[in-house]
Amino acid sequence: MTNISRRQFIGTALAAPLACAQKSKKQEYKVSLNAYSFNKMLNDAIKGRDKGVTLLEVIEFAAKNKFDGVDPTGYFFPGYPAVPKDSYVDDLKKRAADLGLGISGTGVRNNFTTADRAVRDQGVAHIKQWVEVAARLGAPVIRVFADTQMRAQNWQTVSNGASRADVQNYIAAALRECADTGKKFGVRIGVQNHGDFLQTGEQLMTLVKAVGSEWCGPIVDTGYFKTADPYADIALVAPHALNWQIKQSPLGEESEVPTDLNKLMRIIRKSGYTGYLPIETLSPRGKPYDPFTVIPAFEAQLKAAIAATA
Repeated sequence: MTNISRRQFIGTALAAPLACAQKSKKQEYKVSLNAYSFNKMLNDAIKGRDKGVTLLEVIEFAAKNKFDGVDPTGYFFPGYPAVPKDSYVDDLKKRAADLGLGISGTGVRNNFTTADRAVRDQGVAHIKQWVEVAARLGAPVIRVFADTQMRAQNWQTVSNGASRADVQNYIAAALRECADTGKKFGVRIGVQNHGDFLQTGEQLMTLVKAVGSEWCGPIVDTGYFKTADPYADIALVAPHALNWQIKQSPLGEESEVPTDLNKLMRIIRKSGYTGYLPIETLSPRGKPYDPFTVIPAFEAQLKAAIAATA
């Protein structure tokens, strides 16, 4: 050997795999677009109001703006709550793949806080059907609610005054059944903190533990912890997160207090989570909202925070 000793060569050769191993452990994050960011326009298209946009157009928008993935929320599929035709799901998945986009997840509506057992059973059946849709789509997780999804009501009213413990038992039993189906199809059940029953990180984790299935875990909605310090709740749940909903403000859609994305990313990195970080921008009531400008701006902010905390 010339210019390098045998010992130096061996040392360099041994160090190379270690460096590669260390590099492979680098935390990687993919930014995804949640279709709900186009909520109004998607509903306009479904209901024949104005021009609107379709899910396929949202996917094309995501690709054009260099997202890594997309979350095609279930209630924007044609005919929802009925399951879509296999051909539609296949075409959507193919179009995303052709554009270089992954599917980070999907989501459905349900109500498990109600005292009406028939409604809860209907929700379980609905989620099971959509687990199969998610599997066909290639979505690793399906987002479901553990909160009241009825306007002008809360979990106490829809449960007819049942105790919190009883309502949690309602929800946990329903989620456990959904998780069993999720296991069969390789799709995890993600519980989102969005509503009045789950307002803190502790409440979300208590429910997930009550379900007791590795196929059910939290979706961390960064804009819906109703506490004095939402970042503390986010940090509590983050190590267990199946997926995320990255919002513009930690204080809800009506707040103008922006999310400290650098702080959020430090929490996410510390938690050990890797994978998709879906963003969901919202349209505050009575305020102008243009998803075509708001979404790329927020995407750029999140990507900057990912880079700044690497």
